[in-house]
Amino acid sequence: MAHIHTSWSRAISAGIAVVIAGVTAVMGQGQKKGNPEGNLPPNITQLTAFGERASWSPDGKQIAFMEKSFGDAFVVDVDTKMIRLLTHYPNPGFLRVQYLPNGDFFLIGARTFTDIRTTRSRDQEMWVLKADGDGKPMPLEHKISEGVAISRQTAKIAWSNTHGQYPDLIPEGESVIYTADIVYERGQPKLRNKQEVLRANAPACTLEAQDFRRNDSELVYTCYRSPYADVLGIDLNTGEPTTYRKIPDEYNEVEGIFPDGTYTLVESSREQIEHNSNYIDIWKLKLEPNSAEYVRMTRWGEYEGYKASNPVVSPDGTTIAFQSARSKDPAGVGYGIFLLEVQNGA
Repeated sequence: MAHIHTSWSRAISAGIAVVIAGVTAVMGQGQKKGNPEGNLPPNITQLTAFGERASWSPDGKQIAFMEKSFGDAFVVDVDTKMIRLLTHYPNPGFLRVQYLPNGDFFLIGARTFTDIRTTRSRDQEMWVLKADGDGKPMPLEHKISEGVAISRQTAKIAWSNTHGQYPDLIPEGESVIYTADIVYERGQPKLRNKQEVLRANAPACTLEAQDFRRNDSELVYTCYRSPYADVLGIDLNTGEPTTYRKIPDEYNEVEGIFPDGTYTLVESSREQIEHNSNYIDIWKLKLEPNSAEYVRMTRWGEYEGYKASNPVVSPDGTTIAFQSARSKDPAGVGYGIFLLEVQNGA
């Protein structure tokens, strides 16, 4: 009987060990003490003490970023950390600022502020701010839903619209991705060659354009199916879609792409307690059909209440700029820009 008791004891101990290991794996998120901003690994440094939604300049020497949602746009020099205000005049606040290939700035903001929900979903427009002057942004006379994809090489952009911006043109629950070129006519920026790319219907999918690749022949985009999201691409010549990552119970929102287009960064809930946009870290995904090559780049989520988000890759592919964020806050809200040095460009 003693032998039997010993065998049972060992079996029970092994079972308990497995359970404990499983619980530890689940509870590993949010269990570290302190905060990630004060416990940076050697390859991550802090660039600014405030701000969100970073965008690299074409030469990789500066980063444009937003002060806050419905705030002002700034530029920071990566080497000196000197900060310059771009929108130095009264305004209702902008949501995003990005560089165009020619060095001008692309802004997203409304003409007036009503309230957070209405202004964000209904009134956001596209603007261009010339880099060589102190003038105000010039409107492209077109509304936008969420973010924009900007080519690294040409004046091509892609964006989405919903019923919220154009209720007379787009049915309720539908989203549409378009492409167009930004051209300058007598010094004024205009949208030309507008084309519809793709339509989708909620709740199965709400579209947001993210990045071009393969010499602007493919557009990588996010398909939101709340509370989850997937990474897809569409061939702009044939209209053929490709699924890069679609996991039933996982949130994967595609973000900044690497210069050669082979890899992209993703805000992912993989290895998190909950699988929605409040519980994310930054991962690197190889862009191949149903890709299994997925590498975690940040571990902000190991600290309770934190997440890392909105990553973008420098033009030379060596540095990732991203923001520190909080799980309780809406998407896009950030508390400073950080730089992650990529090991061996990978």
